[in-house]
Amino acid sequence: MKKFILSTFLSCLAFWAQAQPSGQTLATSTICNEDGTVTFYYQNDNAKEVMVDVQFAGRQPMTRDAETGFWKATLGPAAPDMYPYCFIVDGVSVMDPLCDQYFPNEGFKNSLLEIPVLKGHLGHDIIDGIPHGSVEYVYYYSKSLGATNQAVVYLPPSYQMKREKKYPVFYLISGTTDTEEVYYKVGRVNYILDNLLARGMAEEMIVVLPYGNPFKLLPTQNEGSGMPQMQFGRDVFSLDLIDDLMPFVEKHFRTINDRDHRAIGGFSRGGNQGLSIGLRNIDKFSYLCSYSSFTSTDIPQVYDDAASLNSKLHLFWLGVGTDDFLFGNARDYMEFLDKKGIRSVKEFTTDKYGHTWMNAKFFLGKTLPLLFKPQESEKAMAAGQPAPAATGQEQQFTAGVMARLFPRPIVSPEYKKESIVFRFKAPDAQKVQLAGEPFVQPLSMEKDADGVWSVELRDHVMETFTYYFLVDGMQVADPNNMYLAPSKGFKPSIASHPSSPYHFASMGAIDHGELSYNIMAHEAWYVSPMVNQHGFPSFIQLIPGKDDTMESWFKVGGANAIADKLISQKKTKACIITTSRLEFMQHSEGPKPEVHTLRADDYKTWAERRNALEALLKKLK
Repeated sequence: MKKFILSTFLSCLAFWAQAQPSGQTLATSTICNEDGTVTFYYQNDNAKEVMVDVQFAGRQPMTRDAETGFWKATLGPAAPDMYPYCFIVDGVSVMDPLCDQYFPNEGFKNSLLEIPVLKGHLGHDIIDGIPHGSVEYVYYYSKSLGATNQAVVYLPPSYQMKREKKYPVFYLISGTTDTEEVYYKVGRVNYILDNLLARGMAEEMIVVLPYGNPFKLLPTQNEGSGMPQMQFGRDVFSLDLIDDLMPFVEKHFRTINDRDHRAIGGFSRGGNQGLSIGLRNIDKFSYLCSYSSFTSTDIPQVYDDAASLNSKLHLFWLGVGTDDFLFGNARDYMEFLDKKGIRSVKEFTTDKYGHTWMNAKFFLGKTLPLLFKPQESEKAMAAGQPAPAATGQEQQFTAGVMARLFPRPIVSPEYKKESIVFRFKAPDAQKVQLAGEPFVQPLSMEKDADGVWSVELRDHVMETFTYYFLVDGMQVADPNNMYLAPSKGFKPSIASHPSSPYHFASMGAIDHGELSYNIMAHEAWYVSPMVNQHGFPSFIQLIPGKDDTMESWFKVGGANAIADKLISQKKTKACIITTSRLEFMQHSEGPKPEVHTLRADDYKTWAERRNALEALLKKLK
């Protein structure tokens, strides 16, 4: 029996064993068996029906073990990869409460299962012993939005060591309802690139992961405008990327700022956005990548001069699964390019379950070795094959498919001027309550004729707090809120009114620090604006609570937002905030830095923790 150990961050992932869980407390919910099957466990004594929904098997029933009382199902076999999954408990979708990894998304809430290989490594594996790049979260004021936007930036392993070197940039966009974190936490672009760099198979590059639906960040939204994130060209996302995000990246990072050293692409909607922006801005991009997508055939002054376009594009790469619901549209787009005489590389898969992130990772592994390598990309372009002939049976993305995949969302939380409305759809539930940090007792919710439960909160409105729903006694995160607390075990949702003091949306055009997470070391580091201009900075050590992760002080506690705002108001000095243990600094030679420590477990609520941090920062002035 071989036990395959990944990093502790992947603690929810299966170990190689066939032992059944013992006792009455479930210790792990997924066990990967040596034959490629996976056994799922779920503990809920009150559930009447439980199903597991996993991407390689669909929705399958679980049976309750008479001896242990655990719900159980063995599915597969499945190929080693990462798969989203959730449990359906009496009709309600819930994340796995024992899994640390989750799928960041505006809507659905899934956990992540990783089936490892018996020998060797997959392209996205986190491999000890090779250099790893850093991942930074950046915030920037977008004039196009009139609000603060965010992005995730990957810096290659050499970035901090080769201080004079400049790097090419790949703008990589996630799909519909995905957040800016998905290509990092699900697509694993940083680890795929780390592994390729270690083998000498890719160029060093910066990868920028934008948020593809910044319309959702605007304080007021036109409900009658359909899906504005599907409108390309002069839409707010395109304007933000070209006019705001790119200038921010090129100001704050060491980039090579010409078309030969910029690439753009993405998955699903992000592929459409990437192609649309790239083709409309050929003066800025020469590498275009579409993963499981296509774009408009009506872009003025682009397709009618094939010779000019072919001469300007180092790479025009298109990949899609033949079982993808976008295959027909993607194939038609490929054929359109062929008829116009426009060269492209085409890649097809048949075994990755359609429109999935298994495909997105696979396509990344194919294209990253070609980016910013003109000779390699030219070989690929020269070998490009024509689109397969149409059979008339290809799936097409229609308005009906759109409505089925993306039904009109329930707005929750809905932020009003002096209240917040929470909603949850559960037509068959007998009782739904709102519970969380601010509430001594859960608040009762009322059900309407459509089976939507709601309650309006008028207290604690301007606080940032965690909450969840109790559905017939079962804890459920808000499926319509994209902000999840990155806690150990059950992950509640985060409510943060746009008018609250430290909400990024209310800060205006101020400078922001950079926040990075080191998964291998379980550390978070925030470096404030002007940290190099104020002499030796103060260090603040934030100790996570017993149920917290390295992200909690920032995503729930708002430590970076608090510091950004106070520095902009000149109420504190530049500083470095970290969850790392800093005792080693007191034993180093030379001047000792000023180190202050806050322990989350010394306070009962996140409001108290934020107040303590704010008070500490103001003392640094």
